[in-house]
Amino acid sequence: MNFRNRITKSRKSKKKQNTGAVQISQVKLIKAALFVLLLTAAFLIGRGIAYVRYEKINDWIIPASGSVSSENWGLGFGQEGSQPTGNATAVELQKYDTHFVGDSNEKVIYLTFDAGFENGNTQPILDALKKHNVPATFFVVGHYLESAPDLVKQMVADGHFVGNHTYHHLDMSSIASKESFEKEMKDVETKFAEITGKELAHFYRPPQGKYNTKNLEMAKDLGYHTFFWSLAYVDWYQDKQPTKDEAFKKLVGRIHPGAIVLLHSTSKTNGEILDELLTKWEEMGYTFRTLEDFVN
Repeated sequence: MNFRNRITKSRKSKKKQNTGAVQISQVKLIKAALFVLLLTAAFLIGRGIAYVRYEKINDWIIPASGSVSSENWGLGFGQEGSQPTGNATAVELQKYDTHFVGDSNEKVIYLTFDAGFENGNTQPILDALKKHNVPATFFVVGHYLESAPDLVKQMVADGHFVGNHTYHHLDMSSIASKESFEKEMKDVETKFAEITGKELAHFYRPPQGKYNTKNLEMAKDLGYHTFFWSLAYVDWYQDKQPTKDEAFKKLVGRIHPGAIVLLHSTSKTNGEILDELLTKWEEMGYTFRTLEDFVN
C-alpha cells in the first residue's frame, strides 16, 4: 500500500470514529434530557398531589387528614375473659371524651349496633333485646334514617338510644374542615328530630373506626362522646356471614368486664343468634347498661 492510500484510509477511519463519537454524545444528551424531564415531571406531580391533599383553613395550611396521622381503631387480645388493649389507653382517650372499654371490675356489657342500611335483620334484633329487657345504642347513618324511619321510631319507643354514625359514612379522618365535620353530624341530628321529635343522643362512632385526635376534638367540641369498642367480629359481609359457632367463639370467648360490644344490625347471623347469645352472657353473670350510664 502506497503512502497516499494509507492517508486516505486513515482519514476514513478517523471520520468513522468521529461519527461514532458524535452519535454516542447525542445519545448521552438525549438520556440526560429525559432524566431532567422526568425529574421535572415528578416535581410537578408532587406539587399537584400536595395541592390536592392539603386545604387552606383560616389562613393555615394543614393536611386534609388533620394535623396528626390518622389511624384505624384496633384491639389486641390477651387472656380469655380479660380486657383487650387498644390503639390508645382509656386514660389517653378520656381527654377527648372518647371511650372503648368500661370498668374492669364490673361484669357489665354496653351493647351497640352500627346501622348503615336495613335488610330485614333489625327487627329480630329488636325482638331479642325486648325479650331480655336489654338496652342498646344504635349508631345510624343518613341512609338508614331516610329508608327505615319506622324502625328508628321503634328503637326509641323500646327505650334504646340512637347515636351518630355520620350522614354519609365517610372517612372522617380525611376531613380537616370543622364546618364539613359539623355538617356530617348535624344533618343526622336534624333528620332524627324530624322522624322522632326528639333530640339525638350525643354519642358518636367514627365510620370504619377511622380517626385522628383532631376529629375527636371536633366531636368533643360539638358536645359528643366518641365510642369505639372493645369487642367486635367480622359480621358485616352480606355474602360471607359467620356461622353460629364462629360468632359464639368470638362473642362468648372474648367477652370481658366493661365490654363495649359492636355488632352490625345488617348481620343475618346476629339476628338469628342474639336471643341465645344474650342468654349465654346472662348465664355468665353479665348485666347490661346504656352508654348514658357509662358517661354518667
